[in-house]
Amino acid sequence: MSCRVAGLLIAAVLGTLVGCQKPQELKPFQPEPDYGRPLPPGQLALRKIGPEAYPDFSRGFADRAGLEEAIRNSLDYLGRPSSRRHFPYGDVSHARAVRSLERFLELLRTARSGAEFDAAIRREFDVYQSVGWDDRGTVWFTGYYTPIFEGRRQREGRFRYPLYAKPADLVVDADGGSHGRRRPDGTIEPGYPTRRQIEEGRILDGQEVAWLKDPFEAYVATVQGSAKLRLPDGTLYELGYAANNGHEYTPIAKQMIADGVIDKSKLSLQTLLDYFRANPQKTYYYTWRNDRYVFFQERPGGTWGSLNVQVTPYRTIATDKSVYPRACLSYLVTTLPRPGGQQGAYSGFALDQDTGGAIRAAGRCDLYIGTGPSAEAIAGRVGAEGKLYYLFVKE
Repeated sequence: MSCRVAGLLIAAVLGTLVGCQKPQELKPFQPEPDYGRPLPPGQLALRKIGPEAYPDFSRGFADRAGLEEAIRNSLDYLGRPSSRRHFPYGDVSHARAVRSLERFLELLRTARSGAEFDAAIRREFDVYQSVGWDDRGTVWFTGYYTPIFEGRRQREGRFRYPLYAKPADLVVDADGGSHGRRRPDGTIEPGYPTRRQIEEGRILDGQEVAWLKDPFEAYVATVQGSAKLRLPDGTLYELGYAANNGHEYTPIAKQMIADGVIDKSKLSLQTLLDYFRANPQKTYYYTWRNDRYVFFQERPGGTWGSLNVQVTPYRTIATDKSVYPRACLSYLVTTLPRPGGQQGAYSGFALDQDTGGAIRAAGRCDLYIGTGPSAEAIAGRVGAEGKLYYLFVKE
């Protein structure tokens, strides 16, 4: 067989034109990342690692803004009797979780350098690493924030897109999970209406807590789970999470990319806001693909997470609470956007104090960025792989 014929036959199989040069070494198959891949039933997200695999904790010592505040918020949660039912988490008891935060707080106040701080952690703490989506520790980090939109307490003029309070017929458990809809006879109907059924059917008329002028801004509020609305007098009307309708979160950006209306390389929250402001007729076409809907309550004094404690910029993360421990101390190693637009390496401590509709399984983690336009500009561009660790005092 001639060299030319051999090359054509191989090309027919591989879909490329090859010659008679030395074949290149085949690369091992790399599966498409599936960051939402569920863990096997009963498996937790964390695995204890040896000191040789610890990250450099001294990097988190230099930047401690808000960290003590976030730790005190977690201790406040762990001080509630209801928090005990979520422990033990593996070999971590409720008492150990509390001692871990208390001892870490002492180290923050007494360590004199990053090196001394790192050495103390290695001496006194066990470190557990997230198994990630691939069982090799790969976690996809995203960011969320609290938006500030123009709003009204009552419907008026352009302000005709509502946010709703928790419906009286929504049955939830102690952790806020939806059990269904209570019928007039007192029985419970499994499931609750979808976003489309709520908005198109106007089944919650009379239970509005606020009104916005843009339907996609209202959608963003229900995805973020909190919002601050600027009223005509300049004051802020603060809304926090109350409950959700129990449906799984479906990201709309994936379909928009498939339809070619936005470029994957330019995907950000601002890109979505700009698209829907230019194409308002497409808003419900896409947003109604996400069945999940969040309900609100007035919550002044800050932004509150799912543990009913205030969240702290860069010090609060949202994870899947079915596989990660609540309120505990974590350490992030990833890449984050900088204010100037460039990306940079990031290592920092945070507390696991929140959850989210899109944050499912061991391969996802959402970092709270803050409030308003500056936080929006960063949160919408967070998207990178990294490693996630948790720290607990040694027994």
